[in-house]
Amino acid sequence: MREFSLPALAEIPATANLADAVSRRAAEQPQAVVLRRPGASGSWADVTASRFKDEVIAVAKGLVAAGIEAGDRVALMSHTRYEWTLIDYAIWTAGAVSVPVYETSSAEQAEWILGDSGARACFVETASYGDIIGSIRDRVPALEHLWQIEPAASGDSLDTLRAAGAGVGDGVIAERAGVARAADLATVIYTSGTTGRPKGCELTHENLLSDVRNAFLGPLAAVTEIPDASTLLFLPLAHVFARIIEVGCIEGGIVLGHCGDLTALLPALASFRPTFILAVPRVFEKVYNSAEQKAASEKKGAIFGRAAEVAIRYSRALDGPGRPSFGLRAQHVLFDRLVYGKLRAALGGRAQYAASGGAALSERLCHFFRGIGITVLEGYGLTETTGAATVNRPDRNKIGTVGLPLPGVGIKIADDGEILISGKNVFAGYWGNEAATKEAFAEDGWFCTGDVGELDEEGFLKITGRKKELIVTAGGKNVAPAVLEDRLRSHALISQCMVVGDGKPFVAVLITLDSEALGPWKKRHGKPAGATIASLRDDPDLVAAVQAAVDDANQAVSRAEAIRKFRILDVDFTQEAGQLTVKLGIRRSVLMKDFAADIDALYS
Repeated sequence: MREFSLPALAEIPATANLADAVSRRAAEQPQAVVLRRPGASGSWADVTASRFKDEVIAVAKGLVAAGIEAGDRVALMSHTRYEWTLIDYAIWTAGAVSVPVYETSSAEQAEWILGDSGARACFVETASYGDIIGSIRDRVPALEHLWQIEPAASGDSLDTLRAAGAGVGDGVIAERAGVARAADLATVIYTSGTTGRPKGCELTHENLLSDVRNAFLGPLAAVTEIPDASTLLFLPLAHVFARIIEVGCIEGGIVLGHCGDLTALLPALASFRPTFILAVPRVFEKVYNSAEQKAASEKKGAIFGRAAEVAIRYSRALDGPGRPSFGLRAQHVLFDRLVYGKLRAALGGRAQYAASGGAALSERLCHFFRGIGITVLEGYGLTETTGAATVNRPDRNKIGTVGLPLPGVGIKIADDGEILISGKNVFAGYWGNEAATKEAFAEDGWFCTGDVGELDEEGFLKITGRKKELIVTAGGKNVAPAVLEDRLRSHALISQCMVVGDGKPFVAVLITLDSEALGPWKKRHGKPAGATIASLRDDPDLVAAVQAAVDDANQAVSRAEAIRKFRILDVDFTQEAGQLTVKLGIRRSVLMKDFAADIDALYS
């Protein structure tokens, strides 16, 4: 099949915007719990629809008092927390546009995002983030205000912003909240391209509303219909994946919680008890690996291994022509009591579904989690498609695929295998970059994803490769290798390099040395003239020199994108071996094959 689409279930009125939900829910069910925020000793405090509206309006009034106008960009640099959602909706209520900045961003990245977007104000979580923004403030002239979420010893804070807005009338805010139309810009999310600086994806109110309403009214309706439906967000809200869940919860009546400290995630899950979980594959891998290691440490490794195999066989049997056999069902009941129930309890005990995206989750793990009672629904999308474009359904879950298109979304496979997407969820364009916007669309208006895939006879999409050179780690982080590679190659000792990490837990790099520069280096450092690269590969001085180059390259990216390990190769890449193009660009597919053992060594 070359093309498949489903009709939209939700059409977005031209006058709709994201701020509507706050006032609508407060009017319809003022005492309904819409969020829970962390309290003392692991408890959670309810936030009603009425209270959330009051808090949003208070911050929005502060923004208006500070001179923020409709359409102005306001940046936000913070871990995932209650205030992230509060500020997001306050920005929209003031008629402005939110611009997320990853909390792991370097000063160089933050400078680019703030400068390119023309942000007039910025919220930061802590004083240390304030220092990052402060260090670049003289280079981003549009930035007038800096507010800190945590109580500030000096300077402006969220509290002082609220106080400053006390004199702004309710009528002013009501007018501002209705200024934005569906087609207007809601947020600019910066995403890594394959080369150069991150590009700002312009997402409109319609993009976000169309995506979440069609998802939660259609394929994910069963998730919202669970009694007391709730989810705990722990992925970065600067990422579109978590952002659409934030909006979906506020729109759809799902109780939302936040956890920004991953070291406290398991206790938070146990106390919050979500009914569905949003995660990237790396999280599921860690849950499985931790359980397996814990069982081994308690001398129960064999039991866990048997339980895992039964869970996987049980899940696979659900997709077969008949039911699981009596014997398999009996084993499943036994291991549910011994193993599966404990794993579900570790995730809060109420989770029936989990959404996975950002990278591919292995079929084995998908079957494992479904076998223990938590169905993982894999989906696919990009920032440019407002996160979700396809998703598996609870009642139509084809493991090994990323599901069917969302209602209102079209998927087409180009002649070269590239996946093309159309629909109201497709972004408006790249901020201030007409050339990149034009390149992103085919002549017929379909968005070109850069990914390669195929549609089966039922319309399920399977991702088979990546046309663009963009690494997606197991944690779902997009990494543009060219940014790091260009910086590394500027070092005198380094000849060529290739950043790796697609589907891996972290970013690493293969490095070759410049033979002409190595001779003088050996002389300066008292190394034998005849010493080979193989004999020097573990030399402390050489390792330190290369590490310094890696550290310099890492300054251009966030911590999540930074190179964690490197491996010095004995040989250089050559055109003769087919490893370099005429322009001396690297051929990744050839290098991945030629140096597979070295790449494996980086992750062993």
